[in-house]
Amino acid sequence: MAPNNLIDRLVSFEPTPFPVVSLYLNTQADQNGRDYFDAFVRREFNARAKNWTMRTPERVSFDRDTERINLYLRDELRPSANGAAIFACSAENDFFEAVQFDAPIEENHLYTSYQPHVYSLARFIDHYPPYIALVADTNTARLYVFGAHEELEQRTVVNPKVNRTMIGGWSQARYQRHIDNYHLRHAKDVVDELDRLAHRENIERVVLAGDEVIIPLLREQFPQRLEDRVIDVLRLDMTTPEHEVMKASFEAVRAHDARQDAEKVGKLLDEYLGVGFAVTGARETLVALTLGQVEEMLLSASEQDVRDDLTGSDAAIVPAALEALNARRNGETSGETRSAMIADELVARARQTDAKITFIEDASRLAERGGVGAKLRYRL
Repeated sequence: MAPNNLIDRLVSFEPTPFPVVSLYLNTQADQNGRDYFDAFVRREFNARAKNWTMRTPERVSFDRDTERINLYLRDELRPSANGAAIFACSAENDFFEAVQFDAPIEENHLYTSYQPHVYSLARFIDHYPPYIALVADTNTARLYVFGAHEELEQRTVVNPKVNRTMIGGWSQARYQRHIDNYHLRHAKDVVDELDRLAHRENIERVVLAGDEVIIPLLREQFPQRLEDRVIDVLRLDMTTPEHEVMKASFEAVRAHDARQDAEKVGKLLDEYLGVGFAVTGARETLVALTLGQVEEMLLSASEQDVRDDLTGSDAAIVPAALEALNARRNGETSGETRSAMIADELVARARQTDAKITFIEDASRLAERGGVGAKLRYRL
């Protein structure tokens, strides 16, 4: 199941008075090969159940959800999975969605709210963007599509090796031209395959790896649309194991994204804000999202950085968040702080209005502005 398709279904879920369970788990095995999330699930389910009186419709729905989730974890969780996200509300037409990942989810979390908690899923998707790693030499190339820290697809392009037995008594100059022509043909074949793959999968990041012969040949053949997607060039060869290609290329992607994040925050605060094409803070960003103004939202990768600047008079902006706050004052718990609840609402509204979401890992400058800001499509 594609995570982006799942998150779109989750944000279309209509708010309900019944508890919606959102469970995020790190399912990595410990050093003894055992799962360690079981204790967390038991403890949190037992604690959360106390929010509702026995045999009430809300408690019945919650109990059915926890039973189904436990069965899923027992029977359907892949041994190789390192992360899982599960969403359930049996009172709403037996709503149940689950996804497993090869990449780990950092921390275990359980949320019970009026709709699915999507912030953590959106952040996971942003942290592991799809990208292509191309490893090539002068006769072979492998194109890996990585996403969520796993291989999604692999393509191989092979052209005949050229050696001296193929040319007989040719002069050295003719032999070299022959070699160059084969290398050029190979480079064109590789670029054609890379271009098709990047276009078909709508992939914006490409990491190249190879020697000093093939890399210049490849880049000479790149159309500008491909050249614009190259984020780094690594010194790896065709003998490099796939897991090492993944590790090295992912580090390159994270370094590239960190640089871009800093540039985006700088432009938002130093350029767009000054001319009225940006807003900062949770309240102003929520208003802009509601009006469909937001082109791209920059959000701290830590929910707790999102400053709570909503008041009771803002009930029309985030009514459910304020209602949930009142519920907690009456002794109920949802597993969400007020900041986390507002951050979740920001993500949901951005997805609903086709605004791009970028999570900022080093959000120190953004935190000074409430942990969130947005570049606007237009201003009123």
